[in-house]
Amino acid sequence: MQLILSSESVRNTIITNESGQVLYKTSHPFKLIGMGTTTIQKIKSNTDPMDMRDQFEVVGEIEWHLFGSSTFRINGQEMQTNDFLPRHGINGLKRTFTGPDGRPYRWDMRFDVVVLSHNNQSRTEAARYHRSTLGIFGPKKKPCLDVHPDVMHMLDLIVLTFVYVEKLRMDMEIATASSGG
Repeated sequence: MQLILSSESVRNTIITNESGQVLYKTSHPFKLIGMGTTTIQKIKSNTDPMDMRDQFEVVGEIEWHLFGSSTFRINGQEMQTNDFLPRHGINGLKRTFTGPDGRPYRWDMRFDVVVLSHNNQSRTEAARYHRSTLGIFGPKKKPCLDVHPDVMHMLDLIVLTFVYVEKLRMDMEIATASSGG
């Protein structure tokens, strides 16, 4: 499944499917120095057939901390990111977690992309983010997250962890650009 983002600003975006149906939205009120809370909401069924407005329910939140571990809130649980999604690798560019299926997963933050894979010998790719393109060399494309059908059972968790790791990756990209490196 392809999840299409309205913006590369993952903390303030609308996420749709290929048909344009809204599935998720993220919101983050402006705060200085990246602090504050990002809320991830999921579209829910509307019980009133006469009411055509989209209705959403909160599936998770990320409370960003400048110092120390940020906090995830999902399914009524509160978890520190350093415990739930610990860093691995020389530069801490890998984040691992255990899915609801009991399997280990790993987000790899590369310079311009994040990739989710099974954290085992197979390293089978489960999701990959594609940034927007301007259409100079080929068609113009919006940013999107391709999610493999095998992991659709944990789509809420994938979206939540994706927002977190992509925000970290974007911060690293900005820091690298501003330092001249």
